[in-house]
Amino acid sequence: MRVYKTEGPEFRAYGRILEGFEVTSLLEIMETIPLPQEGVCYVASLPELEAQAAAKQLEARAYGELPTELGMCYGWNRALNCLEYHRTSEIIVVLYEVILFLALETEIEAGSLPTSKVRAFQIPAGAVVELYATTLHYTPCHVDGKTGFKIAVLLPRGTNLPLNSGKEGEDRMLTACNKWLLAHPDSEEAGNGAYIGLTGENLILS
Repeated sequence: MRVYKTEGPEFRAYGRILEGFEVTSLLEIMETIPLPQEGVCYVASLPELEAQAAAKQLEARAYGELPTELGMCYGWNRALNCLEYHRTSEIIVVLYEVILFLALETEIEAGSLPTSKVRAFQIPAGAVVELYATTLHYTPCHVDGKTGFKIAVLLPRGTNLPLNSGKEGEDRMLTACNKWLLAHPDSEEAGNGAYIGLTGENLILS
């Protein structure tokens, strides 16, 4: 599988690197969070991250003062498994280099997206990345088998909270507040009842 760089023109439809943000304090805190022995952990809101000046700067400048939550996704992963999207951009701060599987919401047809539409992008360590609202994404893939991956995740406050929703049309994909998810049939999420919307091969990095 070809892995694209964020500096290339291919990335422009999916997101952009944000410049001018001082995130050293966030990276230092993320470094202290222990990795799970296996699998992935996600915490939507971490007070120790949200208390940092960098978090307030990101909220003020990158989200136009919209109330946000700053949490963390970390662990071990090498597979696509699912894709999700939100109604707003998601901003991530990357501690270690990762690879992201990305696709476009416009490529969903009749509630389904073939994995042949998915592209892989290499995100450098220390980067602050905006993933557009129209960009489908999910758990990063680690590059280094010794460090795993750790990213800070900035989203509108309340994203990923439990919800009560109907199950017709696009609502079939809703798994939490502001989270529409398409699962591959081979994924754990599909086994737990998530909407199956990815067709074709479940992409796995060698």
